[in-house]
Amino acid sequence: MREHPNVIAVQDALDAAGAHTADDAPSMVIILDSAAHTAAAAAEALCIEVGQIANSLIFDADGEPLLVLTSGAHRVDTAKVAAGLGIGKLRRATPEFVREHTGQAIGGVAPLGHPKPVRTLVDTALEQYRDIWAAGGVPQAVFPITFAELVRVTAGTPADVA
Repeated sequence: MREHPNVIAVQDALDAAGAHTADDAPSMVIILDSAAHTAAAAAEALCIEVGQIANSLIFDADGEPLLVLTSGAHRVDTAKVAAGLGIGKLRRATPEFVREHTGQAIGGVAPLGHPKPVRTLVDTALEQYRDIWAAGGVPQAVFPITFAELVRVTAGTPADVA
């Protein structure tokens, strides 16, 4: 699984950005024993709080992709996000739309390593955690990173999205 093109793309993007954890160690993609399709499953596998999981959710924002990295303890308030960004229609993207814009499948979408940059919001609720964990391009892959690093490497905008 470590040789999967999506995992390689994510690790390459992390390396190129010099991404690191709170201990100043390089952010490295790890492969879990089984797929973690939900924040709760990922948190259980990592023995961490569900809020430390950065869910990568792709939305269709008037036909353009919008990546919202939200705490696993939250649900995105789409009306709030749409109003805040001046978007007419914000809806969950189809699996095809997600793959077209990220090269990755729902359940393993990483915050980076996409064919081209995707407009990104990062849930400010993630800031309370020393390290957070995000998907690594496939459902079995995850990596640790700090909130500040996640914002930096994604060129994301911190936002209250819940």
